Amino acid sequence: MELEFVAASRLLSDWTMMTTALYPGSFDPIHNGHIAIVEDATLMFDAVIIGVGHNPEKPSGFFLPEQRVELIRAAVAHLPTVTVELFAGLVTTAANALGAQVLLKGVRGAIDLDTEMQQAHMNRITAGVPTVLLPANNLSASVSSTYVRQIALMGGDISAVVPAVVARAIEERVA
Repeated sequence: MELEFVAASRLLSDWTMMTTALYPGSFDPIHNGHIAIVEDATLMFDAVIIGVGHNPEKPSGFFLPEQRVELIRAAVAHLPTVTVELFAGLVTTAANALGAQVLLKGVRGAIDLDTEMQQAHMNRITAGVPTVLLPANNLSASVSSTYVRQIALMGGDISAVVPAVVARAIEERVA
């Protein structure tokens, strides 16, 4: 147990030198749960990069990747240490290319935790990139982009779970 504490303390002291975190995802669309994770991360890191992942071989999704980038930039404009970048390929490759020393992932519950832990281990083993997992806050713990899209497509009101700029874009998209 003491060895684990020493290892964790050493890792945490190393993180004081790590100033940039990459928060990767499709963010299709970004919602308030994502924004809450980013806001929390700005308290821990000097810079946070929201990485909008895009696989050019797959359909673009609800919004085109470039549209997602612009919507996210507008949604995080109040956070001066946050930038938004589009990337394709491996998350760890993007982290290295963007100068991020750590990956950031949000966790809503046990299922997310299991999946994110597996990914974190693989990213650490294959590329040496550590991951920080942040729990969702109570207000956004059940929000997902899938639910946002489904509710919007069926004419429901999603304004309470997405930034205003995103709500307007979704309204235009489904009109």
